[in-house]
Amino acid sequence: MRISELSNKTGVSMRSLRYYEEKGLIQPKRLHNGYRDYDESILEQVKTIRLYFNLGLSIAEIQEVVNCDPFVFPYQTFICDDVMALYQNKLIEVEQQLKTLTEIQSRLKSRIQKIEELRETMNRSEVNDESKP
Repeated sequence: MRISELSNKTGVSMRSLRYYEEKGLIQPKRLHNGYRDYDESILEQVKTIRLYFNLGLSIAEIQEVVNCDPFVFPYQTFICDDVMALYQNKLIEVEQQLKTLTEIQSRLKSRIQKIEELRETMNRSEVNDESKP
């Protein structure tokens, strides 16, 4: 498939795909006319690279683990210990972030409820004041 098709299928810009190639994260084949040719296996590679970026990894960190990730290369005969450690550490970080976000969500809901209660009280007070002669 051409780079434009890969871009459409993955949501990654063509510029980013060229950058991934420049950094050795993906290796498309070259056709006789010089065009890049991406096979279906590169789809999973690009999705994994995006996951790594979303996890906050740098290019250097991605370069260290992408070639031994079993989701990128399912038929390889080894899995780097670094990949497992990376996933475990990032899972711990995500769980902590979820905990923090849940606490923030709870506080915001509580404050919204209190503001709504204050508004109701103020509205009742205004109605009572208006009804007095």
